[in-house]
Amino acid sequence: MSIWWSLHLRRDAASVPLARRLLLGAMETAGVDPEISYDLSVALSEACANAVEHGGAGGYGERPEGYRVTAYLDGEKCRIEVTDSGPGFPAGRGRPVLRPAPGEAEHGRGLCLIQELADHVHIGNDPGAGGAVVSFDKILKWREDAPLLAM
Repeated sequence: MSIWWSLHLRRDAASVPLARRLLLGAMETAGVDPEISYDLSVALSEACANAVEHGGAGGYGERPEGYRVTAYLDGEKCRIEVTDSGPGFPAGRGRPVLRPAPGEAEHGRGLCLIQELADHVHIGNDPGAGGAVVSFDKILKWREDAPLLAM
């Protein structure tokens, strides 16, 4: 069995914990191991925070300002994708280079943290409408009493 959900959220800091709580609730209900759920919720929070901070209107037609979160859980993995409506990453640079932020920096750790918490990360631009896309996967571990394993 697999489940998925998608949200369209406003670029507002209050939307970040909303997305995180929804993910945690879905994974707890499905029976995902709490450590895996926590890692994914932290990675999702970082991706959403980036969308809120950097995903401003980029002039791409009638696409509304905001961002979208989509999560897929299946028997072996979870994939999460966060797409914003901003200008995306600078053109011509290819995939952004992820470098740890200096120790005294207040920002700049989010994408590196996502890379550490997930098994596979893709960072780029939405080819159809612009905007940044951050997607990441993690292999799931299940609790012994997981409802999805019984189906």
